[in-house]
Amino acid sequence: MSDPVTPIGESPEWLEALEQASSIAELDRSVLIIGERGTGKELVGERLHFLSRRWNGPFIKVNCAALNEELLDSELFGHEQGAFTGATKRRIGRFEQADGGTIFLDEIATATQRVQEKLLRVIEYGEFQRLGGEDVLTCDVRVSAATNIDLPTAVEEGKFRADLLDRLAFDVITLPPLRYRLEDISLLADHFGSRMARELGVGFPGFSASAILALEAHDWPGNVRELKNVAERLTFNSLKVSMLDPIEFAPEVIDPFESPFRPKSRSTKLQKPAADTEFRLDPPPFDETGINFDSEIRLYETRLIETALKATSGHQGKAAEFLGLTYHQFRGLLRKHDLDSKKKREGDVGQPRPSM
Repeated sequence: MSDPVTPIGESPEWLEALEQASSIAELDRSVLIIGERGTGKELVGERLHFLSRRWNGPFIKVNCAALNEELLDSELFGHEQGAFTGATKRRIGRFEQADGGTIFLDEIATATQRVQEKLLRVIEYGEFQRLGGEDVLTCDVRVSAATNIDLPTAVEEGKFRADLLDRLAFDVITLPPLRYRLEDISLLADHFGSRMARELGVGFPGFSASAILALEAHDWPGNVRELKNVAERLTFNSLKVSMLDPIEFAPEVIDPFESPFRPKSRSTKLQKPAADTEFRLDPPPFDETGINFDSEIRLYETRLIETALKATSGHQGKAAEFLGLTYHQFRGLLRKHDLDSKKKREGDVGQPRPSM
């Protein structure tokens, strides 16, 4: 996006989250940032740091999901020479490096119980020990942490320490998904598109009105990160053809893997429906009153969708493939006929969206 302190967006939900981050930034307390992937959790973590009194101190970022328990322990708290195989010299950990500043712990829910225990102590008392060391060291570090899962539920399931959650959650900032920020989609698309044009060394003609409408209609399971990729692909592909015409939407940029030659996994092969599965509807009888064309089409499409979901045990991705549709086309039909909302009201939240 633009810079650590001025993220892009004008939607009330986004501005409310930014205002919450700004108001808590000056208070030297731990903050938990929650949101789906690609919603800008790291960006808000940077905002918390650069608007705080620690702004001129170090800002250290650690992805807890990228390392196993021993390596994460060493990454955060350092290790002494000989602490484990390959530890040929002492290593200074991230908390020591962040002294006087802020440490941002991304994917905090993936930390093991042992690492959580050490995090609890360093947050509570500012004390820690290097892996393999005996000396108790101290540091002055503010902690902000991020996750895309519901930590209170993880506590109930015994996967996350309740006392650590209490220490982290002095304030909780929950970021809105992009599908709740429709006003921001055109702003973000223009930002990413113009940046791609500058990279190519050409002018940016902007997106057409129909392209913006198509972008706003998409569900964006990958949020801003997904929009960035799509806007850049659209811009790149369009500017190869014309540098003057407004950029039009092309459905294929949503899923770069979509291809008639895409390899199919054996594990995702669909079971054919039973012989008595109904796919076809006989046309309604015609009389002098005529028929309601829209109602009949809606009935037919609804029956196809329900049959595909039944044949695939409710798996939306497989149901889409069953009907010869892309996942996003299938999701569009669910929204068109309000079937997704109906399933949720009945207690079926559906299958998780496939990763982009």
